[in-house]
Amino acid sequence: MNIGIIGLGLMGGSLGLTLKKFPKKYTIIGYDHNKEHQKEALKLQLVDTISNDFEEIKKCDVIILTIPVDAIIKTTQNLQDVSSACTIIDFGSSKEKIDSSIPESIRANFVTAHPMTGTEKFGPSAAIEELYKDHTMVICNQEKSALRQKEIALGIFKDIGSKVVFMGAKEHDQHAAFISHMPHTVSYAIANSVMKQEDPQSIIALAGGGFRSMSRIAKSSPSMWEDIFRQNKKNLLKSIDSFNQQMSLCQQLIEEENWDELHQWMENANALHDIL
Repeated sequence: MNIGIIGLGLMGGSLGLTLKKFPKKYTIIGYDHNKEHQKEALKLQLVDTISNDFEEIKKCDVIILTIPVDAIIKTTQNLQDVSSACTIIDFGSSKEKIDSSIPESIRANFVTAHPMTGTEKFGPSAAIEELYKDHTMVICNQEKSALRQKEIALGIFKDIGSKVVFMGAKEHDQHAAFISHMPHTVSYAIANSVMKQEDPQSIIALAGGGFRSMSRIAKSSPSMWEDIFRQNKKNLLKSIDSFNQQMSLCQQLIEEENWDELHQWMENANALHDIL
């Protein structure tokens, strides 16, 4: 099975690296506009070959889009003449706009998915062989995918070790705003609040594990996350508003020296880890 991976950064590179463990089952063809990414992906053996011909990628048995969400929407418009047997999978972090933008003529070819994994690093050198192992893969609006395409996607997800969950694209975006997108805004805000201090270096010199954990994802690609924030704007704003209400409550309890209620507020938050 020939698999064309469009986008050879963290997600695409990690996917290629994992699938190359099955050389008798898959041949991995990489496609990326960035020439340095192409060279790096070959050097790191993330793919079997590189193609600069989009028409060649369109002839693959499976095409996987591991590129920013706006680029996914643009690319879908150039895939309208693929074979009816072709399986197209996107790994976009927001789903509703992507789903609605897929041309009807190839909607059955598509499996819209979101791997709930990643790091703050990007580019081919960030690739991790077990990035997807034991992490959730959300498949959205599965009823719109043809049975053949869904079975092929499920086989690939099984091989990379993902745990599959099904839900609607609208529901996904509502949940992703709280558990993925809003936390990125918080991390960016923490980083910016420190950098605007008179002597950020002195603060950073004192930084322990907590600060590093909270600010880690602020190193994520601004280009990629700008696209995600734009596509999921409505849900993201709701999640930010919810977060701001909690921050305001915390501030109020401290100002009023209401330590008992503050303690209970913290205990309520502790309960989250009973679920995770």
